[in-house]
Amino acid sequence: MIQDMMIGGASVEDTLALWAASLRDAKRRMRPLFTQERVAASAGRFLDVLLGNEPRKTGWMRAEAAGDDGPWRQQALLGRGRWDADALRDIVRDYVIEHLGDDDAVLVIDETGFLKQGKASCGVGRQYTGSAGKITNCQIGVFAAYVSTKGHAFIDRALYLPKAWTSDPARMKAAYVPVGVTFATKPAQAASMVTRALAADVPFAWVAADSVYGVGEIEMTLRRAGKGYVLGVNANHRFNSWSSDIAIAGEAQEIAKDLPTGFWTRLSAGHGTKGERFYDWAYCPLADLDAKEYDAPVCGVWTRGLLIRRSIADGELAYFTTWCPKDTAIETLVRVEGTRWRIEESFETAKNEFGLDHNETRSWHGWHRHVSLVMLACAMMGAVRYQANAMTPKKTPSKPRQSSSAGRSRKSGASP
Repeated sequence: MIQDMMIGGASVEDTLALWAASLRDAKRRMRPLFTQERVAASAGRFLDVLLGNEPRKTGWMRAEAAGDDGPWRQQALLGRGRWDADALRDIVRDYVIEHLGDDDAVLVIDETGFLKQGKASCGVGRQYTGSAGKITNCQIGVFAAYVSTKGHAFIDRALYLPKAWTSDPARMKAAYVPVGVTFATKPAQAASMVTRALAADVPFAWVAADSVYGVGEIEMTLRRAGKGYVLGVNANHRFNSWSSDIAIAGEAQEIAKDLPTGFWTRLSAGHGTKGERFYDWAYCPLADLDAKEYDAPVCGVWTRGLLIRRSIADGELAYFTTWCPKDTAIETLVRVEGTRWRIEESFETAKNEFGLDHNETRSWHGWHRHVSLVMLACAMMGAVRYQANAMTPKKTPSKPRQSSSAGRSRKSGASP
């Protein structure tokens, strides 16, 4: 992982020193969560293993790497131990903002699946997950990632409980789900994450999400907060315009068909693993509204609109409902939509490098503790990467050139 950090001006030695200092700092920040020193030590070793090179982060693997005789201490940390996973979540959030904070940042909401066998793991059931691309037996976790020009990292998470769970008190009790937890849709969980971010004064200007989260409560939450958004919607989502130069009414897919050729523009949604991600885009402003109508903490006119993305390869379309200050450029909206790729990248890294999906516990608090510790590891990696890239390369002092003696060749006059 150190090699991944060495993208900017930091040397190997500087990067190693930065990594070690950041790890000590991360352990120091989470130390107050634990009343017993042995539990704090187990948490520190847990973090060490997450950041290590072991391909699997299972209990036995973690125990072996930590020098324990068995996985019992690791299991106790996630299970029987008494500490607050939500408090660790807040520590992670504050750590990310301290190192990567930016007023123009984007909060990206998305979900990922955790494939499981059996029926005992909290929240497990047959449900669709993009991780597998099908309906399968899994848990679903909803996450919020903070994306700025400095980097990106997770700052919030929630385990989705299907109605088959929330309507079964015995099953909820067996998985140690806290009393009072009820069914919540994924958009409602996303709205709660936005609310927590606002309450914590997290600096961000935008929210981006796919079509699972594009309608309902989250829209009004963001309008009242004075935050812009680019949220995916389905092809049959209806749009209507008023007080606009273009009269638009109907389903998103029908609106896209009727747009003239000259209405589209080719733009990059950002740099990906294979270079710039170019698509054809169309933006339709629908209505101008005064932010005062939503009691927002900002003033001025904001525009509700429809953003459409068309694949260059096969013409596949995607649709987004938008909310932004009036006269916001389409390039800005495209940039915001393009940040969604960062959370997909984070899921891949967290699973492949930090064992996000290697959790073996079955309880509610076991899932949240494991995931929160992985989030801390990811946040530390993001902070180290940014700091390493920002370092100024050390200049190597040049050696004085030796002048050749008169009558001797350059070769014979050189030092051995």
